[in-house]
Amino acid sequence: MRLLLVEDDAILRLTLTRQLEADGYRVDAAADGEDGLFQAREYPLDLAIVDLGLPKLSGLQVIQALRALGKTLPILILTARGSWQDKVTGLEAGADDYLVKPFDYPELAARIKALLRRSLQATSNMVQLGPMSLDLTAQRVTLHAQALELTTYEYRLLELLVRQRNRIVSKQELSDYLYPHDEDRDSNVLEVLIGRLRRKVDPDGNLAPIETVRGRGYRWTLT
Repeated sequence: MRLLLVEDDAILRLTLTRQLEADGYRVDAAADGEDGLFQAREYPLDLAIVDLGLPKLSGLQVIQALRALGKTLPILILTARGSWQDKVTGLEAGADDYLVKPFDYPELAARIKALLRRSLQATSNMVQLGPMSLDLTAQRVTLHAQALELTTYEYRLLELLVRQRNRIVSKQELSDYLYPHDEDRDSNVLEVLIGRLRRKVDPDGNLAPIETVRGRGYRWTLT
């Protein structure tokens, strides 16, 4: 699961990032509302944690902008404002839950799990694409009813392309998703990974599910 944390307190941002990553989440962090909104618009996220008192754009503005764009990911507000009026304002802006500072990390972790569980229940966990089937919960892929053996990176690459199948996904975005903490990326590694995935999901060369858009990236075409 990939989470976005938008928090201007550097110590809290770093602490929460480390705790969430220790729990197995992939975390993108932003220090202001403008950067947080950019990341939420550009990257495939499963949940956003947004502080209300942010520089550049407030947390409320970020939430309202995301909902106006049609983004349906769960949003959890973090804030030092504890009045019921502030809570109502945040929820009416489009947030799904509200946690008042200071808080204990186990409570945040429980809220995140509950939001993700509800989000998964609200959407189909099975994706059918021609002869291919993806079980997003079990992270299992079948082709012509036969299970495909994919590595972790191959599956993550496939899932991202499938989730974003209505648009071109750039090499930069793919690299950011697969290797978020690797600053010294080699584009050849991504190309090799794409090649391996193509051979596994299209062994006979009849489906051509991954289109290369020259100079722009890749697009999933199988529907």
